[in-house]
Amino acid sequence: MSDDRRSLRVAAVQATPVCFDRAATLEIVADHIARAGDGGADLVVFPESFVPGYPDWLWRTAPWSDPGWYERFEANAVDVHGDDLDVVRSAAEAAGTWVALGLTERGPSGSLYNCVVYIDDRGENAGVHRKLVATGAERLVWANGQGPMLTVVDIGGVRVGTLICWEMYMPLARTAMYQQGVDVLLSPTWDNSDEWISTLRHTAKEGQVFVVGVTAFLRGSDIPRDLPGADDLYGGDDDFMSRGNTAIVAPGGDLIAGPLIGEAGTLTADLDLGLVAAGRRKFDPLGHYSRPDILSLTINHEGAIHV
Repeated sequence: MSDDRRSLRVAAVQATPVCFDRAATLEIVADHIARAGDGGADLVVFPESFVPGYPDWLWRTAPWSDPGWYERFEANAVDVHGDDLDVVRSAAEAAGTWVALGLTERGPSGSLYNCVVYIDDRGENAGVHRKLVATGAERLVWANGQGPMLTVVDIGGVRVGTLICWEMYMPLARTAMYQQGVDVLLSPTWDNSDEWISTLRHTAKEGQVFVVGVTAFLRGSDIPRDLPGADDLYGGDDDFMSRGNTAIVAPGGDLIAGPLIGEAGTLTADLDLGLVAAGRRKFDPLGHYSRPDILSLTINHEGAIHV
């Protein structure tokens, strides 16, 4: 990607992880990175908690009644700063592409975080965003995000940030992204609803940004049968946990790819960043269409520490 043409080729991967298996899923990630790199992708984006899979069982069981499930999930969470991600770093470097990978991170204290890790085209960690607030039953496995949060990275002159799933419904979080000059907003999610596509389109128009929503493709048959009570909780191929809802939206709200529903696949689009400036001529939420003398927002990018 050249800075002068201000274009970004994005590959949004709607795939199926090997649930509760970190190593096997990371191999799938590496394979998709290689394929996207062959297709000229500058950035490859994966769904929410793709590694080691989304904790869907929480929505099908009573709280604290899941012995064996959490333990397996926690054991396959990712040490972001260790060697767990080496296979992904190597794949990113070999492909010459950036990666935004949704995963469950095991923090230093033992708490788990729903996060997106950025790996650059040299295979190095480039940033992390931890989901601000876990939604509903998710709070039984994920802690509220502690710093780093609201991270924005620069990819060849293009500003890229992430809001995970229902963070997109947090107006101040969206404003924080706009304040950092984000051009492309990633939204890995578990939301399969029709309304979700409207959310992506609204945000693209509100912020005059590209929005990339990425969802997994998962069925009951993808759950390991050696987990306690798995056969009672999950059916087969017709028991959808996630049909997928991956879509790419241009500034102004027009769909340029997707939504991809009912199958695995990858959506690829070339994002013309000139559309961002053109859109903000009409509506700039942090510029001529703002009133900082009346409305303001304070952002703590560092978060707080306990000691």
